[in-house]
Amino acid sequence: MRKRSPQLALRLEAPDPDPADRWRDGAAIDYLGGQVSLCLDTRVEEAGVAAEALHLPLPPEATPRQVQDAAEAWLRREAQRLFLDIVAREAARRSRPCPRLALSFALRGAWVQVTGPAELRCNWRLIGQPRPEIERALALGVASLPREEAVGDLFAPA
Repeated sequence: MRKRSPQLALRLEAPDPDPADRWRDGAAIDYLGGQVSLCLDTRVEEAGVAAEALHLPLPPEATPRQVQDAAEAWLRREAQRLFLDIVAREAARRSRPCPRLALSFALRGAWVQVTGPAELRCNWRLIGQPRPEIERALALGVASLPREEAVGDLFAPA
């Protein structure tokens, strides 16, 4: 039997990351190609970004799962808002009707998929990428939608 390379052995034997390290006050998460720090702050009523920090309305003793749920819920809302804006603008630029947009929670796969004649499915984690990458992915998705044929011409006299 061949011996494993040391690098592969390190990756295979590495422990799973501790959620307490990733989802805690002061930890950083990806957002629009950069990072924002998580800030647990009971003084805010609603999650939002200010001064490079995502302020979450949670107490300092919140569990990593509570922090993750709150942060990801905010990221998904932001993704939905931003993606709809970009898709609507791109559809208007191409003189096409605005497609429906659904968020995907898949761990793997394309950022944007055409799922119907007028529907796009976008992975919400795309919100972590730089804005030009987001716009490029969504523009490709809109361009991939099938064109609507002129139905009125079917019944025109020959």
